[in-house]
Amino acid sequence: MSSEAQAVSRFRTPEPVFGVVAPEIIEDTLICLATENEQYLNELSDQAGCFKETQIVEFVFLLCEKWFLDQSARYQAVEIFERGQHQILAFFSCRFMIKHVEESYNSTKESRTNNEQGEGNIWGTLKAQMCDTFVLRLVSCVQLASKLSFHYNIINNNTVLKFLQSLDYSYTKQNLVESELAILKALCFQINVPTPFAYVELLLEVLGHNGCLLPMKQLHKMCLHLLDLAYLMRNIIYDTLLKISIENSTPSELQIAKFLSVKEDFMLLAVGVISTSAFILNPEYWNQVVEHLNCITGITTQSILEFSYAILKHSVGTANPRKNKGTRSSENYVVPPTK
Repeated sequence: MSSEAQAVSRFRTPEPVFGVVAPEIIEDTLICLATENEQYLNELSDQAGCFKETQIVEFVFLLCEKWFLDQSARYQAVEIFERGQHQILAFFSCRFMIKHVEESYNSTKESRTNNEQGEGNIWGTLKAQMCDTFVLRLVSCVQLASKLSFHYNIINNNTVLKFLQSLDYSYTKQNLVESELAILKALCFQINVPTPFAYVELLLEVLGHNGCLLPMKQLHKMCLHLLDLAYLMRNIIYDTLLKISIENSTPSELQIAKFLSVKEDFMLLAVGVISTSAFILNPEYWNQVVEHLNCITGITTQSILEFSYAILKHSVGTANPRKNKGTRSSENYVVPPTK
């Protein structure tokens, strides 16, 4: 057996086991995740999601595959990078403001004009510093995620350096340590951030406990494929969902802004992925799954149907399940602006 095949065999993720967790634990965990999700949405930044562009996600996914990491590590790495970069960006912005204020304070009236002209240079320098470490930060996030997912398959610094050198970067081990520390400090060492993966697995556990007729292992496997798709085609899928939910192909700026909380709602994403997976595997059981998900999460059937439609449209190229033409719920994603 080749060394690569041995690595795959050794670190292959075991199949999930459903139906062995006590109902009380399931209920407590569900409440905990729902609370975390709600809190995150309430504190959402206006720039949330901007570091989940397709190229970034694809880079992380491919690197996790190259290093044979657990499926959960890829989502963990993306979310660590997303939240970490926002904090680092806020830090750089703060540095820019402090430096600008200091220079303005120390300058004479005659030189203030020159300082204002140099403002762009200061910010440009700070942005350049972020760009120079962009790939390094990405790789560090994957390395941190590996430490969370599998203690016996942690990606060591030698592996990381070898990879970065293949991309013509000349970082040292000290640079790697400093990069990890920068991310850890930015997130106050809270790197075990929630991911949609956790929501999917928990909801599948609840479905199995409630008597869902679909085989959980097959459903789980399909969910992972669609969750990958939802990350890789995030903007396209959510753009379709927005247009469906407002029944308009040209959303206003206000509607787009309000929709940000939908794009960052992990519970909604998990429900949409499970619903779509159920429809692909066996449409006969789809209504049952949707009803269960509605009872478990409180997300309306209409919202689940619309999300499934958006994912299916960009996965298997079908318009089914067809949109419900009935009365729309008051809990729709976007509230149209008042005229």
